[in-house]
Amino acid sequence: MSDQAHPLLNEYFHAAVVSPAQMDRLWEQGWRHFGDYFFRYNQTVMEGQHQHIVALRTDLHHATFSKSQRRTWRRNGDLEVRLRPAQIDAEKEALFDLHKERFEENKPSTIHTFLGDQPSAVPCPCLEVAVYRPSDNRLVAASFLDVGQTAVSSIYAFFDPAESQRRLGIYTMLLEMVWAKRQGKRWYYSGYTTVASSRYDYKKQFNALQYNDFSGRWRPWEL
Repeated sequence: MSDQAHPLLNEYFHAAVVSPAQMDRLWEQGWRHFGDYFFRYNQTVMEGQHQHIVALRTDLHHATFSKSQRRTWRRNGDLEVRLRPAQIDAEKEALFDLHKERFEENKPSTIHTFLGDQPSAVPCPCLEVAVYRPSDNRLVAASFLDVGQTAVSSIYAFFDPAESQRRLGIYTMLLEMVWAKRQGKRWYYSGYTTVASSRYDYKKQFNALQYNDFSGRWRPWEL
């Protein structure tokens, strides 16, 4: 797709309780949320450059893993995965503190910025994918997944930088997609990315991918 000018979009609202069906409709319109704060925007500045933003989703009815993604899945077969209602504890806060040191720009201060204080229920049901190294029962990655009626939406993920060779950010996305597909969900919303190349390019590497430039239509993403 081309990076072309669009009218500036920058909207937000607050909501503490949203039904699964309502979440589906909001995601379809390009909305995201951190805690009870909902937002959508189509332009930002990153590393001193103006960037045009689009929303992404994957059609789980047609999604398959690439050769590289299958290698990532196999590489992490020795890890233990625990899926449960989302919660923030000292273990996750410590891992998040390691993870955030990877960022030089817009470094987040706390995981609560993304998940609020009641992540399992506000504004909707949310699960965590916690990945452990069995040899020492150490948490090496975690991601958080909202559950709607026909769709799911990935909120945030973080991992131990010392385990970067495992591509754990991609691995947790694959885990979320597999779980959602088994639950009969149609859409996997992976969040926002930039049209031009950026640190969010990893989100573009999935097939059956669609984008929404906030014009009201979802279109196939051309890899």
